[in-house]
Amino acid sequence: MMALSAEQQKQLELALKTRYQQLINEVRQELGQEGEQHFADFAEAGGSDEGDESVADALADIAAARVDRQVNEMRDIEAARKRMKQGEYGTCGDCGEDIRFERLLAYPAAKRCVNCQQLHEKTHASESAPSL
Repeated sequence: MMALSAEQQKQLELALKTRYQQLINEVRQELGQEGEQHFADFAEAGGSDEGDESVADALADIAAARVDRQVNEMRDIEAARKRMKQGEYGTCGDCGEDIRFERLLAYPAAKRCVNCQQLHEKTHASESAPSL
C-alpha cells in the first residue's frame, strides 16, 4: 500500500475544509433569502393562480433536492475527515486498496477507488436517481 505523503494529506485536508465551507454557504443561501424571494415573487404576482402555485411547488422541490444533495456531500466530507483522523483515509472501503491521489484530488471525500465506485453506481443506480 502506498500511503499519502504529508504534503498530499495536507492538500486534501485543505480541499475538504474549503469544500465544506462552500457547502455551508450554499445551504445558508438556499434556505435564506433566495428561497424566500421565489415565493414572494409568486405571491406578488397574484399567487392564487394554480399554475403559479405549481411552479412555486416545483421550485420548492428543486431547492429541497439541492439542499439534500449538499447536506449529503457535507456528511461525506465529515466521514472523510473522520477517516483521516483514524488513519484510514485514502483506502477503498470496499476492496481495501489505495485510492489514487488523482481521484482524491478530484473528489476528496471519495470512499471508494474508481473501479469499486463504478461497480457501486451500476448496482445502486436506482437509489441515487433524483425523485422530483
